[in-house]
Order: sequence, then structure tokens, then C-alpha cells
Amino acid sequence: MPRFDLSPAELAVYRPDVREPHDFDGFWERTLQESRARGGEVTRERVATPFTVLEVFDVTFPGFDGDPVRAWLTLPRGAEGPLPAVVEYNGYGGGRGLPGERSTWATAGYAHLFMDTRGQGSTWGSGGDTPDPHGAGPAANGFMTRGILDPEQYYYRRVFTDAVRAVDAVRAMPEVDPTRVAVTGGSQGGAITLAVAGLCDGLVAAMPDVPFLCHFDRAVGLTDSDPYQEVVRYLSVHRGADEAVFRTLSYFDGVAFARRATAPSLFSVALLDPVCPPSTVYAAFNHYRGEKAIEVYTHNEHEGGQAYQWFAQAAFLGRQVSRA
Repeated sequence: MPRFDLSPAELAVYRPDVREPHDFDGFWERTLQESRARGGEVTRERVATPFTVLEVFDVTFPGFDGDPVRAWLTLPRGAEGPLPAVVEYNGYGGGRGLPGERSTWATAGYAHLFMDTRGQGSTWGSGGDTPDPHGAGPAANGFMTRGILDPEQYYYRRVFTDAVRAVDAVRAMPEVDPTRVAVTGGSQGGAITLAVAGLCDGLVAAMPDVPFLCHFDRAVGLTDSDPYQEVVRYLSVHRGADEAVFRTLSYFDGVAFARRATAPSLFSVALLDPVCPPSTVYAAFNHYRGEKAIEVYTHNEHEGGQAYQWFAQAAFLGRQVSRA
């Protein structure tokens, strides 16, 4: 795919004025307080796997409104704790998959919690196990427009809250050092990573990889790829709903979370990415409040750096953990 966005020099300084609701902080403070107040128990059960150097646990923790959310906890077998931990969030449409399917962080010596994304897990991969019990009104196919006329009902309010509660859950685990917890994920997982970085204090690092859900005003009008096109299709039917839709999305924009995030961060961007256009990634990166760096993949699309990016993340996180 040819380059379709700003030039590399323009991207490096692209820092747009992205809309932000006046009650953004109050909205999220109330949302998290309400879900934490619902309580709920974190449970875990060891599962049998063929891995001889790893232990895997089936975890359930309370998410938005106390709803049970599933995750895999993978630990290096026999490691002495407390361990640094990585909480990872998944890409759009995927589920947590099979136990031990994501094992790289644990083999590198970290406790690894891989969160299931509620309602997803049936588009690619090995499946998911967490339902979304909340209704959302008329929506286009997919998840982007579920509840999109009201930030209180919007799908990602529930997902982002689940993600913060995943950090709460892993910090309470006996094998984990709560002061050395990092968050990461690619695409949708990168968007969730930015949200958690803006909502959680004391993270040792945040590593959003080709993050989705950034600078909605630009993304929805720039790319003809899904999932942003779900919003376009919705608006093509619900004519005149633009103001309500973009008002809702402003509570979930990665740029707003980046403005509040202070954990050291390593981003990635792919300059030919039609799914998460590079200017939308740079909008979040250039607004990011904390220490930051970005890996740039000049001739890649949405796949980005893949294993190259993981090795960059591992080196980066090792430095952050040693400083903590």
C-alpha cells in the first residue's frame, strides 16, 4: 500500500487539538469507583498444559459493574517472587485463546496476565470466554457502535474498566510485585493500554503497539478500513447523529488518555497502516505526558513490527524494571 497519510517529518510534530469533554476526569473517576464498589472475588485455578517451564492459571476477576472477566495468568515455573508483571490486552475480535498460547512474557521471567475482551473472541484466534451482559441499542456490525449515542452505555466504557480492574487483580497476586506492573497490547490492545496508562497510577511501563481508538475525528474520515468504517456505516444510516456519536467517542479517545499518562512508554507505528493511520498514532504519542519513545516501521501495514517489536519491548521493559 502506498503512503496515504502525512510525511514522516509532519508526523513527528503532529499534535492536533483533539476534542475532550469537560467532565472527562469525573466520568472515569465515577465509573471506576462504581465498579470497584461492586466488589467481587478474584479466583484462579491451575490448568494442565504440556509446558514444563510454565504454570498457567485460569483467572476470573470482577470487571465493569462486577461482571466476571476471564484471563490467563502464566508464570515461570519455580521462579521466586515477587515478579514484575505484564498485563496484556488483545486485538479487535480476538479472545484469550488457549492456556499458554501467549507465553513469551512468562518465558522472559514475568508474570503475565492476558485479559479476555468481553463479547469478543469469535473473529480470529482460538476463542474467548467472557460474555458482555449489557445491552446497547441499535448498532452496526461489530463493537465500535454499541451504545455509541451515550458514553454511559458505550461498549468501551465496559472494556476499559475491565482493563483497569485487571491491573487491580494482578497487583493483589502473591507472586507479583505491585510496583512493577506494565501494560501492553496491539491495535485494540494498544488502545486499551493507553486507557489504562491514563487511568492507573504507578505503572512501571506502558507499551501501546500500533494503537487503535485515537483521534477519532481524523481516523473516521481518513481510512476506509474496518473497524473505523463501522462508525461510517452507522452514520450513513443514522443521519444527523454525528454530534452525539463524536461526543461519546471523545470520552474514549487515546489522545485524552495519553495526556494523563505518566508511565514510561514505548509506542510503535507503521507508516503504511490503513487500519490505525499513522497520524492518529502520532496524535497520541505527541500528546503523551510521560517519558516516551516510538519504534517506526516505515514499510509495514497494520502488522507493524511483530516479533521485532516484542524484542524492542522486552529490552525497554527490562530497563524500566531494573530502575524501579
